[in-house]
Amino acid sequence: MIIFMYRVIAVTNRKLSVHPFLEQIERVAERKPQSILLREKDLSEEEYQALAEQVLAICQNYQVELILHHYPAVAKNLGVSGIHLSLARFKEYFNTLECTGIDKKFSTADFSKIGCSIHSLEEAKEAEGLGASYLTAGHIYATDCKKGLPPRGLTFLEKICRNTTIPVYAIGGIGLTDGRIEEVIRCGARGACIMSEVMKI
Repeated sequence: MIIFMYRVIAVTNRKLSVHPFLEQIERVAERKPQSILLREKDLSEEEYQALAEQVLAICQNYQVELILHHYPAVAKNLGVSGIHLSLARFKEYFNTLECTGIDKKFSTADFSKIGCSIHSLEEAKEAEGLGASYLTAGHIYATDCKKGLPPRGLTFLEKICRNTTIPVYAIGGIGLTDGRIEEVIRCGARGACIMSEVMKI
């Protein structure tokens, strides 16, 4: 048993799953991560909603929080209170100075948890100011998901944590048993987002 699973946001990727995807989700949910972030960037909104319905049923069965990604409308349709967005997407949907037309139907009040991916201190402060509930900061360690791009490292993570007041989760190159969860927590992070290893459980 992984003693730090309660500090882990398990990030999905169907292409890395070693079992049929819904079976993989169940295997992850059994281990009780803090939450599961359904991050399937290649799906259309309709395809994503169909998959999210199935994943939500599994998460509810195991009493694990589900966070949806990229599509606020899907989260609202399914009654999911957590959403995770890029900073650009966050501003598109929630910054009333920039959004227009149909996008104005979304409000930060619609969600109890809004995560935002950031890659600099300036982005972190902007996301916090817009009303983000938590940040994911990365990538912290070298990872195959960002091949050729140097990691930002623990000093970067520590700076983000020290200069923001909302929870920060480290992402990038972090495993379940390699000691890196402990390292990022010592830097001030609330926990870690893990994709590759949770898709191989």
